[in-house]
Amino acid sequence: MEKILSYPISAIYCIAYLLVLLIFHPIQWLCFTVFGYQAHKKSVDYLNGSLLSCAYIIGTHHTFYNLERVPKGVPLIIVANHQSMSDIPPIIWFMRKFHPKFISKKELGKGIPSVSFNLKHGGSALIDRKDPKQALPAIKQLAEYIEKNNRSAVIFPEGTRSKTGEPKRFSENGIKILCKYAPSAYIVPLSINNSWKIFKFGKYPLGLGNHLTFTVQEPFAIKNISFAEVMERTEREVKQGIKN
Repeated sequence: MEKILSYPISAIYCIAYLLVLLIFHPIQWLCFTVFGYQAHKKSVDYLNGSLLSCAYIIGTHHTFYNLERVPKGVPLIIVANHQSMSDIPPIIWFMRKFHPKFISKKELGKGIPSVSFNLKHGGSALIDRKDPKQALPAIKQLAEYIEKNNRSAVIFPEGTRSKTGEPKRFSENGIKILCKYAPSAYIVPLSINNSWKIFKFGKYPLGLGNHLTFTVQEPFAIKNISFAEVMERTEREVKQGIKN
């Protein structure tokens, strides 16, 4: 019954979502080109806040827990499990004061209104997963950027989205480079729940009535900790907050 009901509701949601992307694309361009970084960032914040509002159409709401735990005035490496593309707008909106930048596959850097523009011009790292010679320097550049500007890098170390919510093994490479070139950073483990349920029927129609939760686990400084310990602690913290 839910799937049948979802067809018309999903259509309305998709139209609203696309309209938001189309409306904010020229706004982003204007802010970036004429007014610079801060104006562009503000436009991206409101873009993602608007996308979250669209989610009410399909009965989806979001709760972000323990934001008060996140340290201020230091570089952050936000490490999260990855369940769907719906993970990203809430991170941008709720963590906007920390200027989150993403490590994303290069294919997203073109062809998507608003999204591609932000990834290309907003400070994120676009990588080719099949080409380490391109990917590793791009992640290094992002690490140096957050170290210099006290901003945050978001990485999904599973590499691909979990279609069932069951977490996959964390890859070390990206986190290792971020830690090496942002040595004063804090790791912020982030546990995401239920966003996979939006796509439980596939790309269309969408799952209805889901409560997406984002829980900040205890952040910790990477300074004076071996990378093996950083990795073990990060993966443990993220996964202990995932509920299937």
